[in-house]
Amino acid sequence: MAHSHCRRGERMSRENDFSVFDRPEVLSILFHPRKDSGHTPPARAEIHDIDVGDGIRIGARLYLTDAALPHILFFHGNGEIAEDYDDMGPVYNAFGLNFLVADFRGYGRSTGSPGVLSMFSDAHGVMRYFLKWMTENQRTGPLWIMGRSLGSAPAIDLAVAFPDKTYGLIIESGFAHTLPLLHRLGLHPAAFGGQNTRGFSNADTLARFSGPTLILHGEYDQIIPVNHAHDLFERSPAPRKKLHIIEGADHNTILMVAGRSYFEIIRNFITERGSF
Repeated sequence: MAHSHCRRGERMSRENDFSVFDRPEVLSILFHPRKDSGHTPPARAEIHDIDVGDGIRIGARLYLTDAALPHILFFHGNGEIAEDYDDMGPVYNAFGLNFLVADFRGYGRSTGSPGVLSMFSDAHGVMRYFLKWMTENQRTGPLWIMGRSLGSAPAIDLAVAFPDKTYGLIIESGFAHTLPLLHRLGLHPAAFGGQNTRGFSNADTLARFSGPTLILHGEYDQIIPVNHAHDLFERSPAPRKKLHIIEGADHNTILMVAGRSYFEIIRNFITERGSF
């Protein structure tokens, strides 16, 4: 099993960058948790509760098809929960893709309260869990990592930390830099208590991942402007990378506007040139 390649000093520096956000006035903007309704998932879907340590369990929903087909480990946006993907999961399956959705702390079935530092550390626990689960269940299809909006941050981080286990990365409506995004959301720099921080930069992290990378973004995204997608694409060193701007879509209508082509873009990128 692969482990993070961060040196201790680098890891502590990154933790400082993360933990500066773990204060109430920041968390109230970044996270909007709600609980699972308890609805039964679709056929061939599974509910998993993942022990990530410290008494915390992370809920996940697995929408499964053939074990030899690709698997996507997905991290959602800040106003979503895994259960919201009960309609989309079977569509991914119909396109020949297994779809694994993990929640954040305090979201869905998960225990605890959300935080920035824990969002990253929990994602590592989720990744290790699914790597073990795939091995134990002969899930031989390749593992891709995908993140939407806030979920793009743990997704990119995992791709860098587990490069030999990650076949590729998909970023949907992701952000390149944290502080401009928070400023756009109305957070004054004083919220950081006068600490000098550059925050965590998805663009800087992505610059360390050279695997296949697909970036999708709405043309009129009003929360994370489309220039973030262009910045991420430019910073990616991947020999095989693609940027798709969905014309006429904003942050929350990208799937509705793109329709079937949303899934076709993802499926085609994963399967082209014998990716698995």
